[in-house]
Amino acid sequence: MFVDNVKITVKSGKGGDGAVAFRHEKYVPLGGPSGGDGGRGGDIILKANEGMNTLMDFRYKRIFKAQPGQNGQIKGMYGHKADPVYIVVPTGTSIYDEDSGRLVGDLTENNQELVVAKGGDGGRGNIHFATSKNQAPEVAENGEPGQEKHLKLELKLIADVGLVGFPSVGKSTLLSVATSAKPKIAAYHFTTLSPNLGMVKLENGQDFVIADLPGLIEGASNGVGLGIQFLRHVERTRVILHLVDMDPNNGREPYDDYLAIRKELGNYDANVLKRPEIIVPTKLDIPGSEERLAEFKEKLDADADIFPISSVQHTGVKDLMNHTSEVLSKAEPIHIDVQTDDSKEYNFEPEKKQFTIEKDAEHSFVVKGDRVELLLQRTNLDHQDGIMRFARQLKSMGIEDALIEAGAESGDSVTILDFTFEFI
Repeated sequence: MFVDNVKITVKSGKGGDGAVAFRHEKYVPLGGPSGGDGGRGGDIILKANEGMNTLMDFRYKRIFKAQPGQNGQIKGMYGHKADPVYIVVPTGTSIYDEDSGRLVGDLTENNQELVVAKGGDGGRGNIHFATSKNQAPEVAENGEPGQEKHLKLELKLIADVGLVGFPSVGKSTLLSVATSAKPKIAAYHFTTLSPNLGMVKLENGQDFVIADLPGLIEGASNGVGLGIQFLRHVERTRVILHLVDMDPNNGREPYDDYLAIRKELGNYDANVLKRPEIIVPTKLDIPGSEERLAEFKEKLDADADIFPISSVQHTGVKDLMNHTSEVLSKAEPIHIDVQTDDSKEYNFEPEKKQFTIEKDAEHSFVVKGDRVELLLQRTNLDHQDGIMRFARQLKSMGIEDALIEAGAESGDSVTILDFTFEFI
């Protein structure tokens, strides 16, 4: 079964917690703190594999989690970092952030990797918090939480040449004759329900990949028929073979069909129309097709690249493949723009507040904000020193003054995430 569009959830590993420990060794007076740092959590990494051609595996598993890092140890020993989780996808897979719709990566080469969720950093042990005033600190950091992301994977087949045209114009037949592919062929619309790939090998040793892109009809770019499911696959093809049916008994007008398919391609992606196109009139073995071809040529531009064929009789197929190879050698490579975190567009915006305070009840307040919530998650509240350090950090952020301004009094409760404390 061919699947080219799935949604998955990934969650990287939490960082290991830093340790609170002290040296208790013979002949080592005043040994001091010796709590080690936690290890880094596991990353979630997508890796491209050219041996795959479908996202079918993700129909059965959609949630991927990495292991947390090991906690810090005594004697200043660091915790082990967790191993990354590799998710294998076909080459040609585009990765989108489902929440923002942003394209975060495009895996077009074999073994290419993309980190989609970074593991959390490990927390520091109390070995880092010793000062001249506090030589035995009971302070350590918890590990940073892992990242959870909802991703949409879209497979866009990587083929050098794409076959386009209305159903039953002979795309699958041409693919079967020119390559060793064996697509399903029958005399009715939508015989081909998924793209087929084949390798063309020429006598001069050159080769290229050709794809049969099914389901294109008028209105495909707006969701009519099957075309909208497969139009994405034409984005990566460098040369277009546009097949047009010359059968005089099919009740259709070849030139109108040609313009209709061009319109659908342009509506989906205008860049596709800028790529080299070879117009391939088909079914020249049918009586009356030569006259239809003559009329069709009169309506085309004088510089149109036309190669009539009969796939049934194999007439013109070899010359068409040789010519396609020549055109392909001169075609420009496809460039995909990826909006990574390294290439951002910055606009001036007023500075946003680092936190907000909401009055939940008569004597109850809720503090929200990414920075203060992360601060709580990374604070070890099992020791008094850690609690006092957390209080000092809240004060330095201005939260204490903001609570007083919001009407908080001693004895009121303040909640950050799932942690509630008494305001003094």
